Amino acid sequence: MGAVDLEYLDGEFLVNGERRRLRVGTSESLLQVLRDRLGLTGTKEGCAAGDCGACTVIMDGRAVLSCLVMAFQAAGRPITTVEGLAEGGKLHPLQEAFVEHGAVQCGYCTPGMLLSAKALLDADPKPDRETIREALAGNLCRCTGYHKIVDAVEDAAKRMAEGVAGAAARGADGLQVGKAGEGR
Repeated sequence: MGAVDLEYLDGEFLVNGERRRLRVGTSESLLQVLRDRLGLTGTKEGCAAGDCGACTVIMDGRAVLSCLVMAFQAAGRPITTVEGLAEGGKLHPLQEAFVEHGAVQCGYCTPGMLLSAKALLDADPKPDRETIREALAGNLCRCTGYHKIVDAVEDAAKRMAEGVAGAAARGADGLQVGKAGEGR
C-alpha cells in the first residue's frame, strides 16, 4: 500500500466559469492559489487576516475572504473573481458605475468592493443605502469616505434593474414590445 500525501490534495476548481485541475497544498489559501497559481492578480492581499476585504471573491454566491478560505475547501465550488465580472469585453454595470462615480480612487480595494457589491445585488437587487453600507462594511478603503462607492452601487442596482426591464420590453427577438396601436 502506497503512502498518502497529506500535504497536497488534487482538486477541480471552477473559477470564472473555467474548470481547472490543480494540486494544492493543504496550507495554501484560496488567495494564494488565485494569485500565484492561476495568475488572477485582481484579487488583492491586504492584511492576510480577514480584516480588510481586499481579497473578497464570490464563492457559492456569497462574498468570502479568500485569505481565510483554504484552497482545498474551494475545490468544486463556483468562484468569481473581479476578472470574471466583465462579459464579452463589456464591463459589468457595477464596474461602469464605479468608474463614472469616481469610486475607484487608488483601486486597491476596488476588486473586493465590486465583488461584495455584486454578491449583495445578486441577493437583493434593490437595496437601500443602509443595506449597501452594511454589505460593504468588511471592505476597507483608505482613499474615500465611502459616499462615492455607495452611490455607485446604488446606481448599478438601478442600471441592472433597468437592463432586465429593458430586455423584457424588447422581447426575445430584440424588438420593442408594446400594446397594439402604440406608436414606436
